[in-house]
Amino acid sequence: MANRTDQLLRSAWTSEPPQLPPHAVRWLRQETGLTDSWTPTRALTAPPSELPEKAREVLAGIVGAEHMLTDERSRLGRTGGLSYLDLLAHKGIGSVSVPDAVVLPADPAEVAAVVKACAELGLSIVPFGGGTSVVGGVQASERSVIVDLARLDRLVLVDEVSRLAVFQAGVRAPDAEKALAEYGLTLGHVPQSFERATIGGFAATRSAGQASSGYGRFEDMVEGVRVATPRGEARFGVAPASAAGPDLRHLMIGSEGAFGVITEVTVRVRPLPKVRRYEGFVVDGCERGADVVRKLAQDRVLADVTRLSDVDETRVSFALTGGLKAAGLKAYLKARGVREPCMLILGWEAQDKTELAMRRAATLRKLRGAIRLGRVLGEAWRHGRFNGPRQRDALMNAGVCVETLETATHWSQLTELCTKVRQALTDSFERPIVMCHISHAYETGASLYFTVIAPRSLEDPAGQWKRAKAAACDAIAGLGTISHHHAVGVDHAPYLPAEIGDLGVEVLAAVKNTLDPSGILNPGKLIAP
Repeated sequence: MANRTDQLLRSAWTSEPPQLPPHAVRWLRQETGLTDSWTPTRALTAPPSELPEKAREVLAGIVGAEHMLTDERSRLGRTGGLSYLDLLAHKGIGSVSVPDAVVLPADPAEVAAVVKACAELGLSIVPFGGGTSVVGGVQASERSVIVDLARLDRLVLVDEVSRLAVFQAGVRAPDAEKALAEYGLTLGHVPQSFERATIGGFAATRSAGQASSGYGRFEDMVEGVRVATPRGEARFGVAPASAAGPDLRHLMIGSEGAFGVITEVTVRVRPLPKVRRYEGFVVDGCERGADVVRKLAQDRVLADVTRLSDVDETRVSFALTGGLKAAGLKAYLKARGVREPCMLILGWEAQDKTELAMRRAATLRKLRGAIRLGRVLGEAWRHGRFNGPRQRDALMNAGVCVETLETATHWSQLTELCTKVRQALTDSFERPIVMCHISHAYETGASLYFTVIAPRSLEDPAGQWKRAKAAACDAIAGLGTISHHHAVGVDHAPYLPAEIGDLGVEVLAAVKNTLDPSGILNPGKLIAP
């Protein structure tokens, strides 16, 4: 697997600056009042590194001088994640904290040595995988060192009998799938961050993939973890199931590097699917659509991918892409009695056509009130499933404020939560487009994933989104979780006590104090200072 020793991730996801097609710009101007004026940007620069000379010598002695970096380019390349505010900061809008150094250990033993040395030197550590956090999860702190895990890029072993694989934490998702495919296996974890995110990052954030209805969330896949802490290394997970006390794996899964640096992950794998089928449907109205998905979940016949877009997301999708000749489709649906079209994508993956046909038939038997639009729409979604970040880059280049947030709740509260978050976001802008979709469904509830598009403020671009996000988080409190799969990071840490209670926060703080008594591991993430 290729080393990635120069992770400059803050630019657009493509080599050329992405641009919106003319028809999309015209549509946005009509819908939101977008103009040709937007906040000027400038190149981000880094202050000189303040890493003490002794620390330079110690860290270089562990990882090698060529893997202990303090130059501006290397430090800026690992500054922040990929949130809207992070990307604004890299355009010179808002503020950002730049780390003093980047170290690239070669293996778990070197990671453990770096963690121990930083604890002794009083340097904070920010573990860095793909750098795709959108909640401040890789934000640098004072006197911080980025521990970039890019060189931990090995598939350690595959146990084909038990269907287990052990990956080092820095393996990117596409590389993991390529390696497993040689054994006829797959992990099946495909979030939108798939192209950049790493196995360790998936574990550290309790990631959920687009096919989680079929393959499960990432924590369902993790059989074991290896972790480096200031107190030493730890390994959790020795059997497929255990009654030997609480499962300590789950202290690390979702711990966001605050309890330790994950260096290896043992995951459950499955046979690589040989056939796939993705189809598009339309349901009339959000509540009816949610009810359709709920029944599929409760009858246990969900497709591997089950994604329901609300009216606005459906409208925007067709308008910006011209999908399925939008005008003709609208007339067709109206003739079928559909007044509020909501797009439903269903995707099945199987070992053979017979298995796929049986599973698809089981789903469709329970699918009531949905109009089938066919495979063209489903395949178009599958082939464009990773385009979101590129589209966001293009929107930002056009002067748009565009960002996402997500939550989850039980079915009985889904409509109320959706309504309140939508209203909070709508009230925060002048002419926004607020879209939502259900991307993950369970017997007891579902996730809600919101996307906001609005003209970017000329006076206070960063504050514009901060106020909107705070309003949305306040609306979520008491009705749903502050994060379904983006994690807590810095952004959500102030809202965690309302979800788990003060006692819950004390429990987390006690764990951190045991494993990281000097508080050097990813400060400010998960637990607010």
